[in-house]
Amino acid sequence: MVQVTSYGVTTAWYGVMQDYYERDVFGDKVANAPLQLSFVGTFCLIFSNCMGPFGQILGSMWGTRIVLLIGTLFIAVGMIIAGFSTQIWHLYMTQGICFGIGVSFMYVTIMAVAPQYFDRKRGFALGLIASGSGIGGLIMPFIMTPINRSLGGGWTYRILGFICLACDLLACILVKDRVPQPRGRKKLSDIIKFDVFKSGSFRIWCGGATMQMIGYFIPFFFVPSHATHLGLSDSQGSSVVAVSAAMNFVGRIVCGYVADRFGLINTNILYLVISSLASFLIWVFAYTYGTLMAYMAIFGFFCGSYFTLVSPITASILGMEKFPTGLSMVLMSNVAAVFGPNIASAVEGAVGGVIAEPFFSYKMFAGVAYILAAFVMIWLKLNMNRNIFAKV
Repeated sequence: MVQVTSYGVTTAWYGVMQDYYERDVFGDKVANAPLQLSFVGTFCLIFSNCMGPFGQILGSMWGTRIVLLIGTLFIAVGMIIAGFSTQIWHLYMTQGICFGIGVSFMYVTIMAVAPQYFDRKRGFALGLIASGSGIGGLIMPFIMTPINRSLGGGWTYRILGFICLACDLLACILVKDRVPQPRGRKKLSDIIKFDVFKSGSFRIWCGGATMQMIGYFIPFFFVPSHATHLGLSDSQGSSVVAVSAAMNFVGRIVCGYVADRFGLINTNILYLVISSLASFLIWVFAYTYGTLMAYMAIFGFFCGSYFTLVSPITASILGMEKFPTGLSMVLMSNVAAVFGPNIASAVEGAVGGVIAEPFFSYKMFAGVAYILAAFVMIWLKLNMNRNIFAKV
């Protein structure tokens, strides 16, 4: 439920609401609206990655359930107030900052509780949890698009806010620690411990995680706009995002299963390479609804391995004692990755339609980011075990 209403809603926003606001609200009123609107997602990802340590501090004081309730409040309020936005900066404050804080509190808390229940097949279990955002990305576009048409973007946000409130309150009731955690206020210095960077493997992992996240959101941001550019309807653009989310749901579960059998890093490398090839060999040549659908189905299946594997890879490198600190540091290091869509938009603004055809730079950006991430993860694999065929 938490993944559905956090990263599931975030993914759907990129595919549906950004295109709606760009096309029907700010497109003729604001200079370079796509670039400015992309910062809504940027702020959301910055705060969802950086606020985790503060969620852990609150958890040490008040416990898991209280932090989940606080996160629920931030998510619901952020969504509902976003419905009254009349300027892009209003969306920065609501959808970006307020909603992002709530996502961070919910995500970090859930990902700290889940490993307590699994000693074996942890990758598969976390894959099931991570797949929830795929369910959200599948369902939400079909909720958002009809409401956008009939009631407008404001009511879409308000209705989503109450949906998130209901789902997250249910999660607050159901989630609890397997072993009650000792209470006692932690300091920020107790959570953010830079000594984890003494591990060379952990430094490489942070670089690899950041690189794959740089490319992750590019198709979700821009394929719906690409579909509109090709003359397709907004409902077809929503369908493409929904199919990608459905495949993402399946892909994350399969990723966890494969990782338990063949190794966490080996699986991550495989998924990254296929995601890159899909961008280079399918999206580059996608000019019809069918080819866009094929691309997003394949990309959706393979692009989300990070979300399944971030916790088990971090734990395998640092051990469970340092895992909470390591997870927070990985998420914070990923702040650089949230500027991927903004950088891609700036490049497209400079060369799109002039040096290259529209949207070509987005296609190259996604493919290059994923193949570079694959090379970094190969480096990590060899750093941990020189045997190229080892289960790592």
